[in-house]
Amino acid sequence: DIIAKEKEIYTAQAADSGKPENIIEKMVTGRLNKFLREITLIGQPFVKDPDKTIEKLLQEAGATVAGFERFEVGEGIEKKSDNFVDEVMQQVQK
Repeated sequence: DIIAKEKEIYTAQAADSGKPENIIEKMVTGRLNKFLREITLIGQPFVKDPDKTIEKLLQEAGATVAGFERFEVGEGIEKKSDNFVDEVMQQVQK
């Protein structure tokens, strides 16, 4: 589970700081909340207005998320790969 792994990492980092246990727990909770806001669609800031989250934007518009697609930059683009040696040989044979 991603959240459990992140919590383990944050706990180890906080334990190295030498702070008291109750402070460590608060630090871990805060970092986990920040992590979840960054990776979830609803918690992410709106591109055109970073002070507003997607959740607030949806509430203002009275809309709900029915589904979403994730796209990666360059996804689906096929690069044409040419073999230079073959290309030269084809030109020579003509």
